[in-house]
Amino acid sequence: MTTIAVTGASGFCGSHVAATAAARGATVLCLGRRPGPVGRHLPWDATHHAPDLADADIVVHCAAAVGDPVPGSPAETTMHAVNVHGTARLLDAAAGRLVVMISTASVYAPPTTVHPIREDHPVGEHHNAYGRTKAAGESLALAAGAVVLRPRAVYGHGDPHLMPRLLARSRRGHLVLPGPDTQISLTAVENLVDACLMAVTWPPGAYNIADPVSYLRDPTLKAVLHAHDLPARLHHLPLAFARAAAATAQAIGRLRPQATPTLTRYAVDQLSRPLVLDTHKAEARGWRARRTLDDHLASLRHHAEETP
Repeated sequence: MTTIAVTGASGFCGSHVAATAAARGATVLCLGRRPGPVGRHLPWDATHHAPDLADADIVVHCAAAVGDPVPGSPAETTMHAVNVHGTARLLDAAAGRLVVMISTASVYAPPTTVHPIREDHPVGEHHNAYGRTKAAGESLALAAGAVVLRPRAVYGHGDPHLMPRLLARSRRGHLVLPGPDTQISLTAVENLVDACLMAVTWPPGAYNIADPVSYLRDPTLKAVLHAHDLPARLHHLPLAFARAAAATAQAIGRLRPQATPTLTRYAVDQLSRPLVLDTHKAEARGWRARRTLDDHLASLRHHAEETP
């Protein structure tokens, strides 16, 4: 029986990977500061020491520090410690074992066209520490012969970041968006998990992972809000104004490095630029995205109907 070590197994993506791997018959080791949903817990603080991988056959590296911190803040320092140094410690401890790492499409330089982005698209021009540190971490992983997965905007049950932030900004019935509507890729966590567990047979390298369809931003956001019983009117800021407002907010944020800026250049970029991922490389290895946002929203409605 294969033993899979999952780092960050108490987190959003890691918990889904661990639970699915166990359901498919693997022995699971959950590495992190807190226990995962299944298997044996092996405590690991990525900022301080190497993990214990002695009993692992395969490693799925999900642990990451995420967010959009103020430059020079303690949160940015932690992000570098986890995403770069922590990944280096993991790769050293893996000692020749197969490693599958979850990275992000945020490593890509901003696209200049609306064509789907392939894995050979340039990496760089990052607007925040998250993109920079994930790019640095995945560079180490690729050099070590790992498989690196690049999803975009992962969503699903238990998501602590994407959907909660959207809902929090829409509580008063209004949602302000930068620029006109645009085409984007999203990644259901189930699609990412399938890729993680299939990638153990793939050649080393980077692979885009996304839903089988791309989405128009505005109607997609409306559908998400409606599914959460939060119908909101969408308002559009001119892109130049939104970028100027983000620059001002970030300048003010530097005066309060412990706080999270209300608006950042990274957030504006993520919401305004067309970014569609080309997933043919993963599909050529037999992976198929089986879930869409419509499936997720339908499951939310079904759950709401069953809840007393």
